[in-house]
Amino acid sequence: MRVLVLWCPDWSVVAALTEAERSVSLPAAVFSGNVVEVCNAAAREAGVRRGQRRRDAQARCPELLVLPTGPDRDARLFEPVIAAVEAVRPGVAPVRPGLLAVRAPGRFFGGEENAAAVVAQAVVESGVWDCRLGVADDLFTAEQAARRAAVQECTVVPAGGSPAFLRTLPVGALASTGPEGREVAELLGRLGLATLGDLAALPGASVQDRFGRFGAQLWRRARGEDDALVAGRTPPPELEAEVAFEPPLDNVEAVAFSVRTTAERFVADLAARQLVATEVRVEAESDGVVVSGRAWLHPRCFTARDLVDRVHWQLQGAGGALRSRRDAGRVVAPVERVRFVPETVEPAAAHAEGLWGGGTDDLVERGVARVQAMVGFEAVRRPVLQGGRGPAERQASVAWGERPTGLRPLDRPWPGRVPGPAPVRVFAEPLGAEVVDVGGRSVGVTERGAVTGDPCRFRLAAPGRVQPDLPWQPVESWAGPWPVDEEWWLTPAVGDTTARTPVGTGGTGGTGGTVGTVGTVGVAPGTPGGGRAARFQVVGVDGRAWLLRWSAAGWCLEAGYD
Repeated sequence: MRVLVLWCPDWSVVAALTEAERSVSLPAAVFSGNVVEVCNAAAREAGVRRGQRRRDAQARCPELLVLPTGPDRDARLFEPVIAAVEAVRPGVAPVRPGLLAVRAPGRFFGGEENAAAVVAQAVVESGVWDCRLGVADDLFTAEQAARRAAVQECTVVPAGGSPAFLRTLPVGALASTGPEGREVAELLGRLGLATLGDLAALPGASVQDRFGRFGAQLWRRARGEDDALVAGRTPPPELEAEVAFEPPLDNVEAVAFSVRTTAERFVADLAARQLVATEVRVEAESDGVVVSGRAWLHPRCFTARDLVDRVHWQLQGAGGALRSRRDAGRVVAPVERVRFVPETVEPAAAHAEGLWGGGTDDLVERGVARVQAMVGFEAVRRPVLQGGRGPAERQASVAWGERPTGLRPLDRPWPGRVPGPAPVRVFAEPLGAEVVDVGGRSVGVTERGAVTGDPCRFRLAAPGRVQPDLPWQPVESWAGPWPVDEEWWLTPAVGDTTARTPVGTGGTGGTGGTVGTVGTVGVAPGTPGGGRAARFQVVGVDGRAWLLRWSAAGWCLEAGYD
């Protein structure tokens, strides 16, 4: 059996640069534990080497791009390369990201060189320019041949010529077998063995006694006796389902009705493999172009009815590319094809109903799904918790059935956040308030976070009003302050009275926030915004507790602990 190996040099760097949408010709290196793990040719020309610390690497190449390690990223971006080779020769064996092997298809293509040229062309068409190939009797020799080939070229080792080809290679070639191979190669170099031929000339029993089973395996590889088998992977099954319309349909209801059979077949095919879909991408084509595509998530798993509803919502929704302004039931571009693509599938056993039925959760989900079918997908939402300092900043809502994405992380420190328990009622628009000390002076907070006086009395504004007008309430107890300094760049300079209405970013550590700037013309007193602020927990003599916020614009009421 002859083996063909495809090697893409420095694949971790290529994948990281591709994901970052940067040129692959820039000097770059992937770091793991502040140490260079992989670097590309441009970085090596500047003196960067594997194993260097970040400081030393950047000293040799100041313009070096520092990239994070990502095994999942490398494997994901290498998948199109595997698929391209599989289209030419099934039975591909991925060795690791950037390296694959396949039985050499020489006879079919009229020779191993011709077969390698066809594989290289398929890989280049998939978007990878730097690829090198090697053909030999065993996997290790074929890999070493590929590593010594030119770009898009192939090195063919004749049948039975592996020992002669490997004899002159340096022992550093063993480093391609992994970290253990690098350690053995360094040790062999210190022992005076310069080439693989020197290692192959040693007695096998002595090598095994000194280096163990792994050393004996390297000794056999150096002799061209690698016994590693090329076990081709089984291509994943085609789980997509699509339906074509002839003639194309220009009515949303007609499209939703016509995809029902395809949706049932899609779910049945997954069930036959003991799978269910929790994320499905729905695509609609017109004139051979995908004009509407969206990935839909489900809190449990999709049924045929759920898929039909998603098609209806996608074509009729406000963001649909096919919606007509004049007639909500018709589409601007006739739909000629609808496709269901499973993005995430899970074992059906993980979503099986209990012994005595699904219970209340199933009834709630079915009821909500019926409501969504009547009022629209985005009209039914559920609250979720996100990171933030104030109670309003920690609130977010997502459509029922969707998984929350793009939220501020909860695991950040968020300095200045009010500790629990969380308030029960959070006002959509903060109400105006006033807090004074014993002498009737307004309480404030200094730049160092110190309170100018103990809160003695406070009063709130009636609903719909900004200025406080309710009776004064004596303070029984209070806690705070919890100072924050958010969006300080939005605070106007002294004497600047220009009105500003920028959108805030919610402070350090996340996105989203409050509209408005504290202390500017046109902003009501007590409106949250940028600059210094502090929150207080205040309990009145009537037993009710409130969360008050102080800023340069005054006091406001954010929430209540009812």
